[in-house]
Amino acid sequence: MNSVVRAWGTNQAFLSWLVACLVAQSIKILLGVIRLRRFDFRWLIGTGGMPSTHAAGVTALSLSVGFLDGFNSPLFATALAFTFVTLFDAQGVRRWSGRQAQVLNKMMEDMYFQRRIQEQRLKELLGHTPIEVMAGVGVGVVTALILR
Repeated sequence: MNSVVRAWGTNQAFLSWLVACLVAQSIKILLGVIRLRRFDFRWLIGTGGMPSTHAAGVTALSLSVGFLDGFNSPLFATALAFTFVTLFDAQGVRRWSGRQAQVLNKMMEDMYFQRRIQEQRLKELLGHTPIEVMAGVGVGVVTALILR
């Protein structure tokens, strides 16, 4: 087990991913504290918000793989494909799933107030806006360049 932890601690691509995720999540928490003037523990593990931690992490990972193995390597191509799928999912599928949850929650409120049904609310903040994703990409690029 120690050899695995030691290997991860010296793996530049992994460290780049980890640092980018930590930086993005810290920015997200800081912005939340500034905006709401309070701390919410759900921000530590929640989804959505500015910047996208997913986008920051996968961007830093892909760039680090490119710097380490070459931008023409099959490993970089794999990491880049993984990055594009993650970015698309973060701002596309997950975002619109969150919007659908908002509509369904509104319908549930309307039905509940008419005493017809009572159900648990759906989670609404699932994804990111394109700006949140691009901010995450920016965090990832800067992190990968700094840790290069």
